[in-house]
Amino acid sequence: MAFPSGAPLSAHVSAQVPALVPGQGATHVPDHAPSRAGVDRTVVLSLLGLVMALCWAILLLRAGSMPTTDFSLHAVDAAPWNAADLALLLALWVAVIAAIMLPAAVPAVLLYARAKRLRRERWVYLSTLLFTLGCLSVWSGCALAAAMLAWLLHDAGALDESMAVLVPAATGLALVAAGVYQWTPAKHACLEHCRAPLAFVRTEWRRGLPGAFRMGVADARCATGCCWLLLALVLPAGALNLPVIGGLLVLILAEKMLPSGHLLACAAGLGLVAWGTALLFP
Repeated sequence: MAFPSGAPLSAHVSAQVPALVPGQGATHVPDHAPSRAGVDRTVVLSLLGLVMALCWAILLLRAGSMPTTDFSLHAVDAAPWNAADLALLLALWVAVIAAIMLPAAVPAVLLYARAKRLRRERWVYLSTLLFTLGCLSVWSGCALAAAMLAWLLHDAGALDESMAVLVPAATGLALVAAGVYQWTPAKHACLEHCRAPLAFVRTEWRRGLPGAFRMGVADARCATGCCWLLLALVLPAGALNLPVIGGLLVLILAEKMLPSGHLLACAAGLGLVAWGTALLFP
């Protein structure tokens, strides 16, 4: 399901959710629902905005603290990291992945909160928070995997100061792999899930606070299945490479929000394969 061109996200979400109330039509929605919808939307968007701002603040502070020396051809000191270093690295990767993925999850979070209100269930805000935490738990698992791999590469002396991989062939292979995946049925099945959060909320609804967390996990798993090789491009590019992180954010949002998202994914795949091939065979 694509978002209509030029239509506000909140309007798109609000226009669909009456169908989420079993056995009721739009005329059965309580009179206070429109005003509550506006309050819920404001609260949820504000909290999500704070989390996204925190993630970008972490990235900007870490990137700003890097020395200005050109490290592009030199490995950094491969002295083993201690536990504090690894904890900071994990926090950085959580911020990276959340900064990329959370904006694209906003429609699903808003739709969940609205459905919770229309179903007249309790704990709307707490349930929405748990839904979001379910998403973040999946992305934290991805961040842990990336941090562990970065740890191994660091100990092997294969990273520069920005934590980018020093071997161009590795970057080329990652680009080609991500580009090929953009054409696979698995990619497009997960992308369709992300583009149609209404279908997910209607068919996978779980009541209660544990159900909210489980729904967040399920939604994030599909979102990660859609984008995991795009996220993997941050590893060779460097966890502090803000242009790459910003570019991936824009691409993922465009795939999920634009009417031609599937075609865009395929076109991006061709571009990634061409870019990777150029690095492999200069």
